[in-house]
Amino acid sequence: MDTFSKIVANVGFPIAVAGFLLFNIEKKIDKLNEMLIKIMELFATQKD
Repeated sequence: MDTFSKIVANVGFPIAVAGFLLFNIEKKIDKLNEMLIKIMELFATQKD
């Protein structure tokens, strides 16, 4: 049991940090995607 608790302590924290960062970055990627779609639509309307 002692080995298991050490593994969780050593691996659990980095996994939690990675999950937190991925969750926050996902929001920013979604916003970036929306802006790129708007820019593409803007250029498409200016060509015509």
